[in-house]
Amino acid sequence: MAAHLSYGRVNLNVLREAVRRELREFLDKCAGSKAIVWDEYLTGPFGLIAQYSLLKEHEVEKMFTLKGSRLPAADVKNIIFFVRPRLELMDIIAENVLSEDRRGPARDFHILFVPRRSLLCEQRLKDLGVLGSFIHREEYSLDLIPFDGDLLSMESEGAFKECYLESDQTSLYHAAKGLMTLQALYGTIPQIFGKGECARQVANMMIRMKREFTGSQNSIFPVFDNLLLLDRNVDLLSPLATQLTYEGLIDEIYGIQNSYVKLPPEKFAPKKQGDGGKDLPTEAKKLQLNSAEELYAEIRDKNFNAVGSVLSKKAKVISAAFEERHNAKTVGEIKQFVSQLPHMQAARGSLANHTSIAELIKDVTTSEDFFDKLTVEQEFMSGIDTDKVNSYIEDCIAQKHPLIKVLRLVCLQSVCNSGLKQKVLDYYKREILQTYGYEHILTLHNLEKAGLLKPQTGGRDNYPTIRKTLRLWMDDVNEQNPTDISYVYSGYAPLSVRLAQLLSRPGWRSIEEVLRILPGPHFEERQPLPTGLQKKRQPGENRVTLIFFLGGVTFAEIAALRFLSQLEDGGTEYVIATTKLINGASWLESLMEKPF
Repeated sequence: MAAHLSYGRVNLNVLREAVRRELREFLDKCAGSKAIVWDEYLTGPFGLIAQYSLLKEHEVEKMFTLKGSRLPAADVKNIIFFVRPRLELMDIIAENVLSEDRRGPARDFHILFVPRRSLLCEQRLKDLGVLGSFIHREEYSLDLIPFDGDLLSMESEGAFKECYLESDQTSLYHAAKGLMTLQALYGTIPQIFGKGECARQVANMMIRMKREFTGSQNSIFPVFDNLLLLDRNVDLLSPLATQLTYEGLIDEIYGIQNSYVKLPPEKFAPKKQGDGGKDLPTEAKKLQLNSAEELYAEIRDKNFNAVGSVLSKKAKVISAAFEERHNAKTVGEIKQFVSQLPHMQAARGSLANHTSIAELIKDVTTSEDFFDKLTVEQEFMSGIDTDKVNSYIEDCIAQKHPLIKVLRLVCLQSVCNSGLKQKVLDYYKREILQTYGYEHILTLHNLEKAGLLKPQTGGRDNYPTIRKTLRLWMDDVNEQNPTDISYVYSGYAPLSVRLAQLLSRPGWRSIEEVLRILPGPHFEERQPLPTGLQKKRQPGENRVTLIFFLGGVTFAEIAALRFLSQLEDGGTEYVIATTKLINGASWLESLMEKPF
């Protein structure tokens, strides 16, 4: 069992166990020794549900990454391909299978499509003459993967682009299927709220799926009270702004992939006397980040400016605990000290790691450029000078700063100004294309289509109205002991989380005008519960709301929702689900057209 998945009101180990069971059943169908050939993108998500030990128990002896030409030699009876349904991957598989056939003793081939089988892919394998080589061709619906006790993700990297640029609803179908799986395990969710076009589609699919399964009503007492479906394009601003929580900054600077981060190794080298810094490690330091680690759970959602004082307090507590050994006189006292030692050493190791990470982050956040960029962002978000060409952005283009940084700032300005004046927009586009190359014209087109970079149209100025009504900008923020969600961006309260907060209390009827300005419909649906399963809440018991971000969510938004869950009088605890964990850079990269 993964302890960090069961600390919240909803035990997500139940979901993890269901997914693992399905995997074991498939492996047992392929009797005998096995080698798994992995589509590289899947290894991270799979690592969160099944460690190598589980695969080993089911006779998996070798694992390879899917690559062209021949497979490495392996003395096994079965070769299983774990792949996403992508045509280009089918070509590689065919190449692998054909070169194996020529090699000698016959092997049994199997293919597991994640998260669904695809007729197109099977047709491609048929055209390449290898479809008949596969004994089992099945799908493994890994729709929602538990990342932490209150966090689930589909890790569908193209979901936003598919939904908003290509009108492809595949990821919405998988979101609906994932929600049906959750209802099968945790009971029917009585109330569904939603905002946005994709949210409406997912709710419709869920209701349709539920109708189709009416015969098999599950008699599980509902764990969730509400489901809130939110389109990412309802709030384009939050992912563009720089996250200022500890976890958010780690993701901004180093990128967190499937709860792991790779860090520069030199900060983590043990310091030895007199070696003059020789033999520094060259391999990146890889750390897993989740709430299983006590210290990380405590600091992950804090504003970075509040992390230093927590670390120094912890250091004092730990060194005092180690000093206790001098006071241990009797055998009993010594025994007790020794029994606490492993926990204390783990805490000391954890503190050393996070002190090093904090130093790495501080090197970035205290730089002049970080400060200048943040100042510009905060001016835009608070409504200062949003309608003219910004001199800092001009300088970044002139000095050829990374394109993603420039695009992020220009999009932020556009969103905060409800679109840019045509001449300002044309100027930025011209400068970007002349500096970074005309192949980026398609990327600019995508950003425009997604509503991130657009010309101003007539009509009332939306963002200032939304900012004022929903109190999205707070001038006085207490970063050490926050009283409002705006601490996660040091002033800006994420619009998505403000919507969740207002839905919980006093309800969306109080903000009808703003909901009309924001894109897409807003709606409410009730799902009838079987007799006897209506929930009676105990006095003082919080509601549990599942909030599903369609198109991605950032760690800063997650931190803001956790802050609301912990409020004494909040009344609601949140479990967060998303199509993908994103930050501004990874999100915009998914919309960029790769130059050929």
